[in-house]
Amino acid sequence: MKNIAIYISFLMITSSFCGCGSANGNVKEEKTSVTSADKIEVYYFHYTRRCATCTAVEEQTQRILKQLYQDELNNKKVSFQSINLDEASSEEVAKKLGVSGQTLLIVSGDQKENITTDAFMYAKSNPDKLKEVIKKNMDSFLN
Repeated sequence: MKNIAIYISFLMITSSFCGCGSANGNVKEEKTSVTSADKIEVYYFHYTRRCATCTAVEEQTQRILKQLYQDELNNKKVSFQSINLDEASSEEVAKKLGVSGQTLLIVSGDQKENITTDAFMYAKSNPDKLKEVIKKNMDSFLN
């Protein structure tokens, strides 16, 4: 019975990635200077048509950033951008960052951390775990 529950959970998680066309891991690991090293940019790339998980990733990320980094957001040391990949205006930044699908990136200078897989896994089911992942990555850039 336990194996069936694990299998069903696995199928549900897998189908959520497939159902919304997520391109987890499709970020090129090239060194690209998009932002200065003294600023942290959090980018959420998405498409116009989004599932509940895609929307939750954006909402939870914004909530977590406001909760943990409000001072840094206020003084522009940290920023969040939601970028629709279906819009022509997003093409340049997506190309610079090597993004070709739904992606959650933390970028500072030439360093970038792709946390898409964790975001899609935890945004709806375990927001506190997503908070830990974001905090760990953000703090590594801030220190």
